[in-house]
Amino acid sequence: MQQPDFSVDGKRVLITGASQGIGQSIAETFAAAGADVAICSRSMDRVGPVADDINDADVPGEAVAFECDVRDRDDVEAFFENAADELGGLDVVINNAGGEFVANFEDISENGWDSVTDLNLGGTYRCCNVAGKYLRNGDGEGVIINMASVNGQHAAPGESHYGAAKAGIIRLTETLATEWSDDGVRVNCIAPGLIQTPGVAQTLGIDESDMPDREQTHRRIGYPEEIADLAVFLSSPAASFIAGETYTAKGIPRPGNSMSNDLGLDR
Repeated sequence: MQQPDFSVDGKRVLITGASQGIGQSIAETFAAAGADVAICSRSMDRVGPVADDINDADVPGEAVAFECDVRDRDDVEAFFENAADELGGLDVVINNAGGEFVANFEDISENGWDSVTDLNLGGTYRCCNVAGKYLRNGDGEGVIINMASVNGQHAAPGESHYGAAKAGIIRLTETLATEWSDDGVRVNCIAPGLIQTPGVAQTLGIDESDMPDREQTHRRIGYPEEIADLAVFLSSPAASFIAGETYTAKGIPRPGNSMSNDLGLDR
């Protein structure tokens, strides 16, 4: 009788944007599951402690940290090269780096538009492009997971630039999954809903400690660990028949909950 294989033990995983929130949780969850991780942020002061905490914890995986701005091609090339050298190769690449600000479409300057789309979509493009050099070896073990958003799946007032970039990531995922299937690379996407992270709190303009409780919203707030679990699954042999898909993780609405949605918490 077949036993399910959800193991990522021994995998070598590169994760961008891992200094906090979802990226940090993904790194910690993979390390706890036996994978070695290379993580990055634009500031070593922010991402270095994440690697230190993983290495100090009683988990089988280890972590190395690097400074990298995914908007800079040279930075991306160097991060992948250094990560592959430190880990002895790469098996999984998770493109999590991103960011946004809230503004009506008519108030977004060309520079603001370019900044958000280049960080989210451009950064994912660069990392996927470089990842191909390490994963397209035909052994069927390469995995890329791109991080989109529910705001790339439907209208997102105040986030036209971010929504457009995340929609582009979804289409890029589908195309790469088709183009690179013969090279043994599975490419999938995760579209989180509202997740309780420092980045979301900053976007909403509130202190993280003031994030509403799950029970106060129409659709409960998710935890970063719930996205990390999904990333581990998609990287495991249990997901070997899954490619070109976008997994939406936004919870289930609560009928009858009358809490107002002034902060856009039902996205």
